[in-house]
Formats: sequence, C-alpha cells, structure tokens
Amino acid sequence: MKLFRMAAVLLAVLAAPAYAQMPNLNLLQEGPGKTPEEKAADAEREKAYKETLKKIPDAKASNDPWGGMRSDPPKQPAPKAAATSAPKKTKTGTAAN
Repeated sequence: MKLFRMAAVLLAVLAAPAYAQMPNLNLLQEGPGKTPEEKAADAEREKAYKETLKKIPDAKASNDPWGGMRSDPPKQPAPKAAATSAPKKTKTGTAAN
C-alpha cells in the first residue's frame, strides 16, 4: 500500500508541470457583438489615432561614433560639413617611439 501511495505522489509531481503548460481553452462563444454606434466610435477613434501618428516628426539620425567600425554601414550617415571643410593636419617633427 505504501508503494502505491509513493507511486501516486511521484506521478502527481511529474504530471504537475505538464498540466500547467496546457492551454486554457474556452469553448464558449464570445459575448455579444458591438452595436453599430460602438463600431462607428471605434472607427472614429482609429481615424483620429492615424491622423495623430502623421503629425509626429521623423526621427533624427542617430549619433553613432562607432558606426564606421561595423561591417555593415549605417543606413543614413549624418553629414558632417564642419569636419570635411577643415584641412587635415599632418604630424611634423621627429619623435621616436
């Protein structure tokens, strides 16, 4: 008898995680549908939402100092007019390392 109780406890312990992963199925039909007024209100709300999204300005290009180190170049690199117009300085003198 003790062996059967031990087997039942072991089976319950092993079956609990599998039972917890079972999907919760609802076989009942959903509640009543929306009325035409509710559908119109939802459509108006969706239209206002889409119009608001159009008012949001475009995002600026990100400042990525390590962008040139990656294998894939950035999509739209930011133009650097100040850096390209200045002449490059060369190192002069004799300094031993």
